[in-house]
Amino acid sequence: MSITTTFTKTVSHLIAVLILSFSTFANAGVDTDTDHNSVILAGHDAVAYFTENKPVVGSAKFTTIYNDAIYRFSSAKNRDIFIENPERYAPQYGGFCAYGMTFGKKFKIDGKAFKIVNGKLFVNKDLSVYEAWVKDIPTHINQADEQWPTVKNIAASAL
Repeated sequence: MSITTTFTKTVSHLIAVLILSFSTFANAGVDTDTDHNSVILAGHDAVAYFTENKPVVGSAKFTTIYNDAIYRFSSAKNRDIFIENPERYAPQYGGFCAYGMTFGKKFKIDGKAFKIVNGKLFVNKDLSVYEAWVKDIPTHINQADEQWPTVKNIAASAL
């Protein structure tokens, strides 16, 4: 093996290590509900909520990044559909609980409690919170829409 080949391989490995190191520290912003790996929707497929009308766990094999959050999908097809129009499929309020947002609070969600309203994805903390939210969806959406601009860029822990 030549010195040039050895040097090139060493530099390539060093670059790969640096990229992995920096990506470990990358996190979505405070305006997005993600886990410690920057995955949104508790790993559920954003497109499947619309196409299958149920929560479907996504795969690390099919991902894309939107608004600094990693979206997982159950298929390459769903990933590609999302990439074509992410605004259509991304959850409201950065993926935080829609009912919590009516109070100006950012609660994490489990990915199982959701509703499509007027073509938009709303997720809730869990099914029990969802049951309270669906009792008056229009009012809760109006309240959450009023709160979101005020709290969007504030960390959940500061609310």
